[in-house]
Amino acid sequence: MNTYQETLDYLFAQLPMFTRIGAVAYKKDLDNTLALLAALDNPHKKFKSIHIAGTNGKGSTSHMLAAILQANGYKTGLYTSPHLKDFRERIKINGECVSEAFVIAFTEKVKPLIERIQPSFFELTVAMAFEYFAYRDIDIAVIETGLGGRLDSTNVITPLMSVITNIGFDHVQILGNTLQEIAIEKAGIIKPSVPVIVGEYLAETKPVFEQKAALENAPVYFAEDLLTIEDTEQEINRLLVKLKSIEGTIYVLSSDLAAIYQQKNIRTVWQSVLVLNQLIKLDIAKAITALQNVMLTTGLAARWQVIKTNPYVVLDVGHNVDGIQQILEQVKILKAKNKILPDAGIHIVMGMVKDKDITAVLSVLPVTFHYYFTNAHLPRAMPVNELQALAANFNLIGNAYDHVNTALEHAEAIADKQDLIIVCGSVFVVGEVDI
Repeated sequence: MNTYQETLDYLFAQLPMFTRIGAVAYKKDLDNTLALLAALDNPHKKFKSIHIAGTNGKGSTSHMLAAILQANGYKTGLYTSPHLKDFRERIKINGECVSEAFVIAFTEKVKPLIERIQPSFFELTVAMAFEYFAYRDIDIAVIETGLGGRLDSTNVITPLMSVITNIGFDHVQILGNTLQEIAIEKAGIIKPSVPVIVGEYLAETKPVFEQKAALENAPVYFAEDLLTIEDTEQEINRLLVKLKSIEGTIYVLSSDLAAIYQQKNIRTVWQSVLVLNQLIKLDIAKAITALQNVMLTTGLAARWQVIKTNPYVVLDVGHNVDGIQQILEQVKILKAKNKILPDAGIHIVMGMVKDKDITAVLSVLPVTFHYYFTNAHLPRAMPVNELQALAANFNLIGNAYDHVNTALEHAEAIADKQDLIIVCGSVFVVGEVDI
């Protein structure tokens, strides 16, 4: 019997892994996934599910919905990716990670299938999650897509409800160069007669969702048309959002997911709750309470996560233009509301991966911030010296560090007590921070 680490070494070495090597690991069909699941007696057909896609916010949305379902007494599976620290974070039941023993046993069992089918890392992980959820006899699972939707390995389920958070430019080399093309891929999770919640839309994307929903005879709910954000109250580690329905009902929701961008995710989640309440039994009061402690309940991390004070150190997995702009908006609001001092210095510790639109991200960053460049330790990471040189083209000046913790130590040494340090740019850089 292999150890857990030996099992992970085998999986990482044997299977093409998008998070490590990029687009060459992406399989543009569902054949491998379907073959794996068929050999496992189709575990994905043995539990109810909710399917989540979108450019940004799908992880937070998935965790919020899982917390709400768990608070309502449902044995709740949660499948997300990538992981920050431990592979097991991808597969959870009621906030607890899959056991090392199951990961080992499953991998040993499917080695002949791996040799025959030659799946990607993500395809095998999806099969592992579905097998675990069926084995543990869960009530319902919240399933986050990995990339896209139409051809994503998770898109073999027939869920109770589908959720599409938003559409932005990301993974354009795979999903398409226009917002319409990307929306078509995300809309691929819409299933016949299954209601779909769309969190945010643009003029270019709304017709895509309407047409796909009509084709599938799927009821479609546009959250931003049905719920208005009336007010928000911002603290550095908590967010309060006041929503108003078109019928005039007021919902006051507080969350430990404190970033201002979470107001839109909370709206998407709440519209999902209102629709889901027509499909399964939910206690709305318990749903409201569940939002207050999502990180504690599900283990979500690095979404504007404050890990230190004096100075504040925040982890955020923002890694594309939309994500970075949301971080900048958060800083602007906190300064305007004196949650951090208006003259506080802002220190950015960042690394990125090579297949992102790095120049677009760098172009929106202020030259007045202090920068500390670094890289994660995987083949897909942009080497820190290359990132530093690119940043200099935008007058973003900072030293280069081979490890995020070294960069963070230097930032903390330089920052004043009232300053704010943000680690961002890549999930993998954030994942290497020592907490």
